[in-house]
Amino acid sequence: QVQLVESGGGLVQAGGSLRLSCAASGDIYSINAMGWHRQAPGKQREFVAVIPSGGSTFYADSVKGRFTISRDNAKNTVYLQMNSLKPEDTAVYYCNTWAKRLWASDAYEYWGQGTQVTVSS
Repeated sequence: QVQLVESGGGLVQAGGSLRLSCAASGDIYSINAMGWHRQAPGKQREFVAVIPSGGSTFYADSVKGRFTISRDNAKNTVYLQMNSLKPEDTAVYYCNTWAKRLWASDAYEYWGQGTQVTVSS
């Protein structure tokens, strides 16, 4: 199995910063793209950012210029640096990855359990 564990969520004032981490573990052969989504109460889960193995980064318009996604391949970890946080950023943040397991022929998408980010004003 592949497990993703998020950390770094919490309560922060508007304009503040948080750094989320997500570490992948398990019988992993390789990891392709890693990314972040979020879900606010009463809303659907939305894309936030993704970083494919090639190194390019992609962001939702709502976070562009404020959030930065990065990854440490040696640690199978993806990060999300969140600056200039706004109350509308309040949500549960989920990391996800496309990974190939040791004995699998194909890559599949896996999701973490989520970490709460609350931005007050």
